[in-house]
Amino acid sequence: MLTLSSVSKGFGGLQVLQDINLTIPERGIFGLIGPNGAGKTTLFNLVTGLLTPNAGAIEFFGQRLDGQPPYQIARCGIARTFQNIRLFKEMTALENVLVATVDQTRYGVVRALLPGLGYRDVAQSERDSARELLARVGLVEKAGRQAGTLSYGEQRRVEVARALATRPKLLLLDEPAAGMNAAEKRELMSEIVKLDESGLNIMIIEHDMGFIMGLCREIVVLNFGQIIARGSPAEVRANARVIEAYLGSDGDAASSPKP
Repeated sequence: MLTLSSVSKGFGGLQVLQDINLTIPERGIFGLIGPNGAGKTTLFNLVTGLLTPNAGAIEFFGQRLDGQPPYQIARCGIARTFQNIRLFKEMTALENVLVATVDQTRYGVVRALLPGLGYRDVAQSERDSARELLARVGLVEKAGRQAGTLSYGEQRRVEVARALATRPKLLLLDEPAAGMNAAEKRELMSEIVKLDESGLNIMIIEHDMGFIMGLCREIVVLNFGQIIARGSPAEVRANARVIEAYLGSDGDAASSPKP
C-alpha cells in the first residue's frame, strides 16, 4: 500500500530521518512509536505532503507522492489528524466535518448560484453524510455545538470524523489519545477497531503503550530518525533495543489493555 524508499529528511544540520525503508501492506492497524524527537510526525508530514524529503521516494499504491501538494495527496486517498488539534473552534462540529466534503463534490460557486442544477440536493446530501460521520464517532447529538466548547476528547473525535469525510483509503492518526482520560481512550479504541473492521487502513502514532499495543497488528519503532525494530506487539515488547531506547528495562509501559 505505502512504500518509503531510502527516505531522508533534514533541517539545516539536523538529520531527522535517515534512509528510511518501509513497506506497509493493506489491512490492519499499523503502529509507529519512538521517543520524542524520533521523527514520527516528520514521517507523517512527508507522507501527506506538508514536507518534501531531501532524498528518497514515497509511493501509495504505486503512485509517487513525494513532491505533490497536500491537497493532491488527499485526493489520492490519504487523510490525517494532527498532534495538536486543528479545528475551526467557532464553527460547529457539523460545519467542521462539512469543510472536508467540499473537494469531494467539486461544486463551484457559479453552479451553486444558478438555479436548477441540484445544488440544494447536493448540500443536503453532504449534511446527511457529515451527520452520519459524527454518529460514527459518537457525537451526532453534539453536531450543532461549537467545536471550541467540546471536551478535548470530543474535539479529537471531530477531527477523526473530518478526516473520514475525505473518504480515505489510509487514515493517519497522530497521537489520537493524547489528553484523553481512561474512559475516552477505551471508547476511541473501540471506534478505531470498528474503522479497521470496515476495511479502512490505519496508521497510528501514540505514546500510550497500552493503547497502541492493544490495537496494532504490527509496530515500527523509530529512534534518532532510524528504524530500530519492527514486529508484532509481543516482538516489539521483547526487543532489547526497544527496551533500552523507549520502553524501559521492566517493560511496564507495554502493558496492553484491550478495547
